[in-house]
Amino acid sequence: MELVPAGDPGATGNSGSTALSAAPPAQAGGALWGLGAGWIVSRVLIVLMVLGIIRISGADVTADVSVIYHGWYEVLQTGTFPLDDVTWQYPPGAALVIMLPGLLPWSYQVSFYVLCGVFDALAMGLLMRAGTRKGRSFTGAWVWVAGVPLLGPTIYCRYDIIVTALAVAGLLAVLRRPALGGVLLGLGGLVKIWPVLALTGTPRGRRTKRSWTSALATLGSLGFLLAAGMNGAFEFLKFQANRGIEVESLSALPLHFARLAGGWNGKVSMNYGSLEMLGPWVSVISKVSVAATALGFGWLLLWRLRAQRWQPSTTYDAALAALLVFTITSRVISPQYLVWLVGIAAVCLTVRGTSQKPVAVLILIATAVTTLEFPVLFGQVHNSQPLGVAVLTVRNLLLLAATLLSCRRLWRSTRAPEPARTVVLPALEAAPAPGSYPVRPGIAYEQHLLDGIDSAQPAGK
Repeated sequence: MELVPAGDPGATGNSGSTALSAAPPAQAGGALWGLGAGWIVSRVLIVLMVLGIIRISGADVTADVSVIYHGWYEVLQTGTFPLDDVTWQYPPGAALVIMLPGLLPWSYQVSFYVLCGVFDALAMGLLMRAGTRKGRSFTGAWVWVAGVPLLGPTIYCRYDIIVTALAVAGLLAVLRRPALGGVLLGLGGLVKIWPVLALTGTPRGRRTKRSWTSALATLGSLGFLLAAGMNGAFEFLKFQANRGIEVESLSALPLHFARLAGGWNGKVSMNYGSLEMLGPWVSVISKVSVAATALGFGWLLLWRLRAQRWQPSTTYDAALAALLVFTITSRVISPQYLVWLVGIAAVCLTVRGTSQKPVAVLILIATAVTTLEFPVLFGQVHNSQPLGVAVLTVRNLLLLAATLLSCRRLWRSTRAPEPARTVVLPALEAAPAPGSYPVRPGIAYEQHLLDGIDSAQPAGK
């Protein structure tokens, strides 16, 4: 394995001096003020949408907080997980997030929105701070500023932004402070599984050992405490195993097209907390999805075993590739999942030499299309109507393209550099000095006589 320094031209694609140079203080200060202003304006827009002052659709996306989360909070207060509620699909650490708003002085719903804003600001601050370091960029912070509001009011009405902030913090810390990064990612994994995927690309050696050990220790210890202190900590595993195909997933597209053509007689109904497609072919497609997930993770393992160059961005790039594989092969792709991708893509783009820039662009476009799919056209998606299916197809194909492109660019960026070849050129013959000729003496003498004749002729002859 070769560790490439941040200023290596092969790592960044730019000159080493460009990669290592920091922005002038005045320029950095201007960028930070611009980022701060952009964050405030965009988040005010989100709050106005959440409060219903600005509406992008007739759907009420706040019910998850006021009804579902608040209902879980009431049950969790009694010392047990929601054992009789199949909509509880989360690891035991999610209970900590659901109960957190109860510690604040406002109503549960308002407190939840405040927490979302606080963790959003935390992620923003970390990305801005990362951008001030040498070899880094503010592009990642701009991705966070622009990407989060593309999900509309949904983003502050789900707890995924809190989990994403934990993942961003852990991933940014894992190279400099592996133990701390592992703790944060392990905590995130206890809340919603996927943050532990960010450990996929940690450099071999002490960083991997420390980060993976601390992540496992966090998962094990907190998981044990929650299981010992509350009933039913791991009942969610049973509920997950019985899920069908969620209407917004990539796996649902064949069923949507068959339904449009009149060739599928199943139904769409609320099942395990989301609208799922139930009926013929669902079992087969579910098994194919699980197999695709296994193949994707197998590819990631192969990549890790064969990777030979670890650039400054490799850990972040691998985290994004792993998350994309996990998302696109899942039987569920809820709208709020896109904030996961936006957050990890933002971390990637804090490094100038990242291989994932075009992938981040695809993710941002997919995020905007997701809001068009939900909540704006969700009724048409639910009923498999042409426009809804078309928008969903575009979103899912964008995510599929982003996954394939991410994996391809990750693989190529960590290949061993081609060995330098020394080409020996034949020595150049010295040019003859004026009046001397590299020939036999007799020919040289004859040439001397000819030169003398030329010089003796009168001018103009």
